[in-house]
Amino acid sequence: MADLVVGDKTLELDEDGFIQQPELWDDAVALALAKTEGVDALSDDHWKVVNYLREYYLEYEVAPMIRKLCKGTGFKLKQIYDLFPSGPAKGACKVAGLPKPTGCV
Repeated sequence: MADLVVGDKTLELDEDGFIQQPELWDDAVALALAKTEGVDALSDDHWKVVNYLREYYLEYEVAPMIRKLCKGTGFKLKQIYDLFPSGPAKGACKVAGLPKPTGCV
């Protein structure tokens, strides 16, 4: 496991770069995780996806399926891949501070 230092926080990352202490997630952590995915800045569209993922996960304790993510955000799958090149499961869920999805998002 690796560590990610964000401000005064040190976060444990699993072998795929997902944080292990989701309760420490905040906007600064999201920005740091985005950089690990090759996303240098988070636009309003990025935040729309991230916030949807977080809200869904906090309510249902699972990441949404891709169809649900697209419907909930109003983005087509291609747009989500444009925002998060490694995809909704690896990239967007990681930035949102969710645990690594067991299947497809």
